[in-house]
Amino acid sequence: MATARRKRWSQRVTQTSDALTLEEGVFTRASSRGIALSLKRSADRSHKRKSSPYRSAMSMLTFYGNRAGKTLPASSKRKLEGAKEELRKLYGKSPKKKAVKKKAAKKKTARKKTSKSAKPRKARG
Repeated sequence: MATARRKRWSQRVTQTSDALTLEEGVFTRASSRGIALSLKRSADRSHKRKSSPYRSAMSMLTFYGNRAGKTLPASSKRKLEGAKEELRKLYGKSPKKKAVKKKAAKKKTARKKTSKSAKPRKARG
């Protein structure tokens, strides 16, 4: 029985968190916006949190995604990522910068190398 209890510690955290009192079934909402609005309401109402409402809401969303990540279907993961974007919009934060693809970075460095090597060499004499 102790192993079952250890496996579910993250569920206990989301249900009894001191920072936020979450609404029932917040992470099972149909839309990303619904999840974000619920987390925003909870974070704004909370008097126990130690940081800003935005950070508390984003932290809880990230925590849930990381803990449930192995068992979540891809559609749910996309919904959680969408909820992060919605939270940023709701709190007026700048959108997350997308990472530069490796291929684009490699092409730039390849161009630089070819332009240097394209110079004619002086004949030795």
